[in-house]
Formats: sequence, C-alpha cells, structure tokens
Amino acid sequence: QVQLVESGGGLVPAGGSLRLSCVASGSTLSTNRMGWFRQAPGKQRELVATIDNAGRANERPSMKDRFAISRDSGKDIVYLQMNGLTVEDTGVYYCNYRTYKPIIDYWGQGTPVTVSS
Repeated sequence: QVQLVESGGGLVPAGGSLRLSCVASGSTLSTNRMGWFRQAPGKQRELVATIDNAGRANERPSMKDRFAISRDSGKDIVYLQMNGLTVEDTGVYYCNYRTYKPIIDYWGQGTPVTVSS
C-alpha cells in the first residue's frame, strides 16, 4: 500500500497562487508516476499534470501556462504550482501515485481549492 498526504489547498482570490504538495510513503517503487487530478463540482475528475520518477512531465495543455508540476529528485514528493487562478479552477485536487509492475493507482484524500471572484 502507498499512502499519500496532500497539503496546500485553501481559499484564494482570483488571480492568486497556491502550491500543492503531496508526499508518498509506504510500499513505494522506484519506477512510478505521480500527479495531480482535479474534480470540479458536478464534473468528472480530470488530469492536471503528471511527472514520472525520471522527471518527465505531462501537463494538460490548457493549464500549461499557469500550472507547473515538479518533484523532489529521488523522492516521492510532488508539487503543483498554480498561478493566475480563476473561479473555474475551484475543485478538489487529488494526488495520484501509479506503479507500473503491476499498474496500480493510489489516491490521496484530496485537498480543496476554492477561488473567489
């Protein structure tokens, strides 16, 4: 089992910034992918960005100019820097940890982000 602890969410005015963090612990593997997904009220969960243990990032094109994913080298800690937040960014942000052999997805509890107009 892999445990994920997220932090950094909260209430922010439009145009503001937040930095989310996620720490993985437990039965982590050297080959993995960590990332962030979000779920807005009444909508399906969607990919924000992922980054693998080699530092290869995959970011949603529509967010790429405002959001940036990173991780501590050699550690299972991932960050999401969010700038220029809009009301449409409101939702619950979930940390994801994926192993590849076998493919298993682990999820954090989610950290809420609320952007006020």
